This record gives sequence, structure tokens and C-alpha cells, in this order.
Amino acid sequence: MKPTSASEPPPRPLTPQIERRLESLRSMKVWLDEAFRVPGTGIRVGWDPIIGLLPWAGDLLTALFACGVVLQAHQMRLPRVVQLRMLGNVAIDLIVGAVPFLGDIADVFWKSNTKNFALLEAHAYQVRPASAGDWLFVTGVIATIVGVALIPLVVMYWLASMLFSAR
Repeated sequence: MKPTSASEPPPRPLTPQIERRLESLRSMKVWLDEAFRVPGTGIRVGWDPIIGLLPWAGDLLTALFACGVVLQAHQMRLPRVVQLRMLGNVAIDLIVGAVPFLGDIADVFWKSNTKNFALLEAHAYQVRPASAGDWLFVTGVIATIVGVALIPLVVMYWLASMLFSAR
């Protein structure tokens, strides 16, 4: 059980089963994000970018592994915005990782499993509300999705206005 400070809410007791799951997820995080050190650097690389070299299938497989942390967060009833932030981390990893070669390089630095496990641990032992950063991240992802979805509509409007103004 994690120690607490005087300003934190009282710790939430976790069952031995949940503690074992957290330990398994911690091990998976290490294997996917931090298993090997690049010689001569402080950069750690896991199996995520290596498996991601397989076009589409590799990124999809590692995204499925990453969803284990999100599923555990859901089972532990973490705040929904934190769960959305975790899904956003996985989605960014999946989408960026799908770009050939550059996406695999980005996978080395965007460690969604490490980010998500840190969020899980931050909320696992204490019942605490979502942070402003969680809300900002989720709001940014939603705004980006809406912006990208609106681009075809704006282009169609522009083309239609060009077509009708030419008459």
C-alpha cells in the first residue's frame, strides 16, 4: 500500500487480486516501454516500437495490450475523464505508430503504457478527483477530433461556393 501525506485522502484498500493485477500490468509496462536500453544513451525501448514495425498489425496488437491498463482503471472505477485520457494516450500511440518509420520512432518516446500506468497508480490507492491536466488533455483531444471532422465540411462548402459564384 502506498504511503500518504496529511493532505491526501485516506488510502483505499486494494484486494490481493487487484494488487497482483497491478503488478502484472507494471511488468507488462516495463516489457512494452522500457525493456532495453539503447547503448550509449539513457533511452529505454520496449517491445512496443519493435512490434510496431509490423505495419498496422503490430500497432493494433500493442494497442490491445495497452487497453489492459484502461480496463483495470475501469474495473477500479477511476474517474471517467482519467479513463478517457488513458484511451487518448492509446489512440495517439496507435495513430502515430501507424505512420511508417516515423511512427515507430515516435513510439520510442511516446510511452502510452508508462503514462497510463502512472495515471492508474495516481488514482488506485486514493479516491481523488481528476486533475485539471486530465480535463485539458481530454478537451484537447475532443477539440482536435471535432476540428478534423469539420475539415471536409468546410472544403465542401468552399467548393460549393466557388461553383455557384462562377455562374
